[in-house]
Amino acid sequence: MEFFPEVFLFDGTPFAINRIMMVRFIAVAALLILFWIGTRRMRVVPGRFQSLIEMGLDLVRVNIGEDLLGKKDAKRFLPILTTIFFMVLFLNITGVIPFLNIAGTSVIGVPLVLALVSYITFIYAGIKKSPKKFFKNSLFPAGVPWPVYIIVTPIELVSTFVIRPVTLTLRLMMNMVVGHLLLVLFFAATQFFIFAAGGLWPLLGIGSLAFGFAFTLFEILVAVLQAYVFTLLTAVYIQLAVADEH
Repeated sequence: MEFFPEVFLFDGTPFAINRIMMVRFIAVAALLILFWIGTRRMRVVPGRFQSLIEMGLDLVRVNIGEDLLGKKDAKRFLPILTTIFFMVLFLNITGVIPFLNIAGTSVIGVPLVLALVSYITFIYAGIKKSPKKFFKNSLFPAGVPWPVYIIVTPIELVSTFVIRPVTLTLRLMMNMVVGHLLLVLFFAATQFFIFAAGGLWPLLGIGSLAFGFAFTLFEILVAVLQAYVFTLLTAVYIQLAVADEH
């Protein structure tokens, strides 16, 4: 349950490593190894493992990239969308892996960095599409009477250029924090009811254990959904940036 564990390596340096940093390193290493094994011997008729990797890649390419951006823009931004999806997924899933038991995205650092990457990509896409009109069209939407811009422009400024990275960060982090706390609550209650409390309390412990396992399955679903939603929103922001009005 410790979100700020003690440093155990390189203490006092910019490279200090605690338990959560170690979990992040493990998740990234597992991701790289998985893709290396799955793609080192590509075949026209894929085996089961290659098929699994291709299914994940197609999920991002087709369901997120091409459906929102079209084939041309999807191809341009596919590397960053794929990286975001699988990085968020693997860092989320560590929250339910025994002996790791905490999501690498449950502390603000990684969600904030990923949100900034998404935000910078959105700005880059808009400027690349319309170097002279991107900010003007974003802050001064077409078809609005000039006096109304006094109200509309500040709203657009805050909603488009401030709230987006903030909501991306908080949505991902808080989902992982809440899930972790609930799992800790269920399994800590199970330990107390079964091993510390007497009488009929162990029966309640069986119930809390069942809820703990059920919520573990739910957390796996949340881990996948949050990776999908984060990547989908990134693609939506890019699509808004490269829309014709920009």
